[in-house]
Amino acid sequence: MKYSKKLCMSVFVALAATASSFASANDLDRIKESGELVCGTLGVSRGFSFVDQSTRQLIGYEVDLCQKLADGLGVKPKMKTLAVAARIPELEQGRVDVLLAELTETPERAKVVNFSNPYFVTGAKVMVKTASDIKNVGDLAGRKVTTTKGSTMEQMLRERLPSADIISFDTTTQAFLAFVQGKGDGYCTDEISLLTSRAALKEGAGDYTILPQALSTERLGAGIRKTSPEMLDYVNQAFKRLEQSGEAEKMFMKWFGPGTSINFDQRTFRLDGAQS
Repeated sequence: MKYSKKLCMSVFVALAATASSFASANDLDRIKESGELVCGTLGVSRGFSFVDQSTRQLIGYEVDLCQKLADGLGVKPKMKTLAVAARIPELEQGRVDVLLAELTETPERAKVVNFSNPYFVTGAKVMVKTASDIKNVGDLAGRKVTTTKGSTMEQMLRERLPSADIISFDTTTQAFLAFVQGKGDGYCTDEISLLTSRAALKEGAGDYTILPQALSTERLGAGIRKTSPEMLDYVNQAFKRLEQSGEAEKMFMKWFGPGTSINFDQRTFRLDGAQS
């Protein structure tokens, strides 16, 4: 079949216009047009994002952050729960717009994902049974330690304790349960998760001790696609506004301050990236 030069040129112009339009569109425009901001989260960590047993709805610090980001764009927030190892793939494949999923910034991750200013700073520690003979991190050599698959804790443990038997699970809940059931001598995750998990044991909380040594400093930032610099700028500016308005402090105290299972008496970081 033959085509005229005029027809071919018309098709070319139409395709070029379409490609140009697609290239000029950015994530913020698309989100405003769709009417919703999709935030990926874990949904299993009290304080950060977890299910309210009375309403069966996701609540928490990260959920509130998603709400604030959506409000600033004039759209509705939509939370999508993800497995730890699926966080970055889901972001890269466009199934979520931003990750608010306890994602620790590392040099390796920063090669494929843009990180906002940290919205939380914590440290990785290890929980053991109070009655055990494990009194410091070095005592875990040759022992079994449970943690979450695909997490920075898993990688760090393999580097810091090469002789330990690292047993990884898909979720923090599974890793903690395995530890409580005696399948591990220690359980490693960030300090916040350790405190909330221990508090959930109620009368049995005293049977478990968190070793004092911090294995790392974990800076949790919003994960954003490398192809979306406008989203990175928007999130950082939104965090800055939350800090300046005092909302950042209120949100932290609501989920992690006195009277919560975490019971922190102060916040040691700022959402605008400045030193506290």
